[in-house]
Amino acid sequence: MEEQEKYIEALIRLHRGLERQGPGDPDFSDYIIEQIPDLPSDLRIADIGCGAGAGALILAKKYSSKVRAVDFSREFLDQMMDQAKQEGLEHLIEPIECDMGKLDWELGSIDLLWSEGAAYNITFEGALECWRPLMATSGIVVISEMNYFSNDVPEIIIQYMKNVYPGIKTEAKNVDLIISSGFDVLAVHRLPSKAWWENYYNPLIKKITAFKDTKDEVMQAVIHETEEEIEFFKEYHEYYGYTFYIMKNVK
Repeated sequence: MEEQEKYIEALIRLHRGLERQGPGDPDFSDYIIEQIPDLPSDLRIADIGCGAGAGALILAKKYSSKVRAVDFSREFLDQMMDQAKQEGLEHLIEPIECDMGKLDWELGSIDLLWSEGAAYNITFEGALECWRPLMATSGIVVISEMNYFSNDVPEIIIQYMKNVYPGIKTEAKNVDLIISSGFDVLAVHRLPSKAWWENYYNPLIKKITAFKDTKDEVMQAVIHETEEEIEFFKEYHEYYGYTFYIMKNVK
């Protein structure tokens, strides 16, 4: 197995069983959904980069419509379907294991596209370019993207992000990208920092404790990087974080 594959496998093992594979909050998701304008009754929904399905399940319950839930990890999709069965929602969730940047779906076939903390895998700009053709006329896209909250960012953060997320931009630049990609920006909302701790980092810290004595060098490397990420966010969370962008397809 290649080193990158080993790293990804260790990352999946560390996140296995967690409700979320990134920062988020169900109440905040509900708040974002409240900002979405009226949608067609025969709604076509996609959750891209769904992980274990926290967002997909919320959308299925809210709209009582089928959700195409896309992720590269079969393990996370299986976890999602186990939870869907427990909640009686399995008939509304369609798990799709594939590359989010290579969706061969019919053009104009999505009315509501949701993606939490996943677009960075193909860059925010790349996601807008890949997914816009899939959107119905006046279709709504909700993407959460990690970004700087202003232009005034300490150099230590800029250097850190060169390794963690070299494509990171400011909210203002992301808004410009959205508009130039053929969308109207309907709303911009920052995910509260407490959502990083309550629903992601604190559960993740417990998982790290369970792996602390592992002899697996790759897992130890993943743990080290994750702990560094957590400490860095604790120190500098006022400068960066996730922002939800609600947009409408206008091209």
